[in-house]
Formats: sequence, C-alpha cells, structure tokens
Amino acid sequence: MLAIYSLILTLGFLLMLPLFLLRREKYAAGFAERLGRYRKFEHDGRPVIWLHCVSVGETNAARPLVDELIDRFPGHRLVISTTTKTGQELARGIFRDKAADVVYFPFDWKFSVRKALEVYKPSLVLLMETEIWPRFIREAKASGAKVAIVNGRLSERSVRRYAKVGRLVREVLAAVDLALMQNEKDAQRIVLLGIDESKVKVTGNLKYDHSVNENEDALTAEIRERFGINGETPLIVAASTHDTEEEHVLKALEMSGRPFRLLIAPRHPERFDAVANLVAPQHSLSRRSEPAKESDKSAGVILLDSIGELRSAYPLADIVFVGGSLIPHGGQSVLEPAAAGKAIVTGPHTHNFASAISEFAAHDAVIEVKAGDDHRRELSAVFSDLLSHTDKRRRLGENASAVMAANRGATSRTVLELERMMANASVG
Repeated sequence: MLAIYSLILTLGFLLMLPLFLLRREKYAAGFAERLGRYRKFEHDGRPVIWLHCVSVGETNAARPLVDELIDRFPGHRLVISTTTKTGQELARGIFRDKAADVVYFPFDWKFSVRKALEVYKPSLVLLMETEIWPRFIREAKASGAKVAIVNGRLSERSVRRYAKVGRLVREVLAAVDLALMQNEKDAQRIVLLGIDESKVKVTGNLKYDHSVNENEDALTAEIRERFGINGETPLIVAASTHDTEEEHVLKALEMSGRPFRLLIAPRHPERFDAVANLVAPQHSLSRRSEPAKESDKSAGVILLDSIGELRSAYPLADIVFVGGSLIPHGGQSVLEPAAAGKAIVTGPHTHNFASAISEFAAHDAVIEVKAGDDHRRELSAVFSDLLSHTDKRRRLGENASAVMAANRGATSRTVLELERMMANASVG
C-alpha cells in the first residue's frame, strides 16, 4: 500500500508543479528542506522531541504545549516543523528562543523523510491534530522513535475520506504509539479507522489553554494607538476570512445602519491585495503592512495583512466574526476570541469545530447565522442587534470566557500521558 501511496503522491506532485512555479512565493518556501536538504544539526547528547504543526492554527495551539514540554522534559531538545509558509513564519517568531530548530516538514517520500530523520534523530514525534503522514510515521517508528498524535481531532468528513484508503490508514495507525484526542467523538472516530483502542486517550483541546504573553499585550497597545481604537466607534474583527466573506460582512454592516469600524484578517496571505482592492473603492482603508500615517486613526476598514498578529487584535474588538463559516469550508476556531472574552458570531458552516461550537452554543456564548440564501440580511440583523445592545455583547463575551475556563487543562493532561508513555518505554 505504501508503494501505491508514494506513486499517487508523486503524480500529484507533478500535476501541482506548474502551480508551484507560478506561485513560488507561497509554495517554493522551504522547498529544499522539504526535499530532505536540512542544515547541519549539532547533537549534544540530549534526545530530540519533534513537534509538527501544519500551519498558523496548529502553531498557535502548540504554544502552551511547547512551554509545558520544555518544563517537563528539561533533558530534551525541541525541533518544530510546519508545512505552510505562514506557519513557518509564525513558528520562527514565537519559538525562536524555545526550539533548537524550526524547519519545514519533509515531503512524504522515503528519501526525504529518511534524510530528515537522519539529521534530527528524534526519540519522540508529536503530530498536531491528526496529521496522518504514512511514510513519515512508518519511518519514524522504524527509526526507534515513539510517535504520538496530540490535540487530535477528526471530523466525520475526514473519517469518510480516510475510510476510502482504510487499509493504508490501519497500517499507519498501527505504528502510532498514542493518540491523544480532543473529545470522545474524536476518540471514537480514530478507533473506527483502525487504531488499537488502548492507545487512545481523551485529553481535551489545547486551544482552551490559551494565554496572553507580554509581547502580545505590547502589540495590542501598538495596534490600539496606531489605528486610534478608543471605544467610541465599535470595532468588528472579521477573523480568518475566506473568499467572498469580506464582502458579505461589509455589506451586512452597511445594511445594519449602525456606525462601525471593521478590521479584516484574511485567512490566506495571498488574498491580501484582493481584499484591499475590494474595500478601497468604497471605504477608507488602512493596511497594517504599510508605514503608519495619521489617516490610520480614522480609517473605516483596517486590513491586518500580517502574520501572527490576530490574537493581539482580539482584545480590541467589540464583536468578532469568525470566518470560513459563511462558505462550506467548515469554519475556523472560535477559541482565541473567546479567550479574549468577546461576543462571537459565525456562519452556519462550522463542522470543522462542531464540538466546540456545540459547547459554546449550549452556554449562550456564540451566535450562529442560520443557513439560507440571504447571509447578508441575517448577518446584518445580528450585527445591528449586537451593536445596539452593549449588555448583550458583554454577556456573550462573559459566557465565552466561562466556557474557556471550564475546559482548561488539556496541556497538563497531554504531557502527563506523554510522560507515562515514555516511562513505560524505558521500563520495557
């Protein structure tokens, strides 16, 4: 099965090659590393923990885990990998003083994976949120490393997709030593895919352990000062938006008839210019990436065309709309704005985070726009209501903070299970 998988991976790579060449800025970053050409890594006798985060979301979620790993495994060194350029930029920024190296994850071929493992020689491999890379997992296990999935989640859609290659997935999961899942449904789903039930534990969602550090506080103050965010005009943050959502949010706010300022943070950096072109003809626009100017303080729309700063913008918001949810993408995480105690609004498509959304909805901590043909009208009604009622915004935010507080502890439970696994391995 691995041979067939490798063949399909190679064919897919060749088909994507023209796109890699056309969009070098996004796809060519880290190409040499992904092919296995890593810089020399000086080993000092301490074992290596390799933590893989795919992109920005997983990298942010890993923040408390990284701190706990450093605290509880002081005799180890940490190597962190990402797949995307945005994830790499964020990881290099926030983990530069914590990790021994931050690199790109290798393409999942035997030669590139083996080169990566030969360079870093990890004793423990941690894969965030059920990143099932067949060759990497099998080769890491064969090299003598322990392999664990941490903060694992599996949607029903993902299970259906993996089930199409059920034999391969079962073979790969047999090489996983531990699967630490976010909730019982996630645990049940990965067992259905074929992992031994004894290897599966429910430890919760690391994103509930979100905390703010001094650097983020300083950045929040900087954004507040530069853009003149003083509470006089409500600020709506449109977070992690996808194509068409910016237009829907803008029109809905205009239809509400209420005064507002809007901060837009597109999910994908390659869309920054397109969003700016959408906004500029009808609204005064300020871009975070441009030099500061006096007009920033009065701009109706602020484009957060930067990496890793959205968390610092949430404390300034009166309302947060979480993107990827007005389209069938499945939504983005509501947990970071919840940690900031904000009134949260989503669209109807939130299946990627169904468990969290269900928890928040049960505690009146999120407003979901219902499915229908006219997103703008319903979204406008929600915005109008919230902009008119400060007490309702405050109550939603307080409820969101309470849900976060009630679900903390995943980081400690995760590291405890890892310690047990490593201790048992030492005894064995």
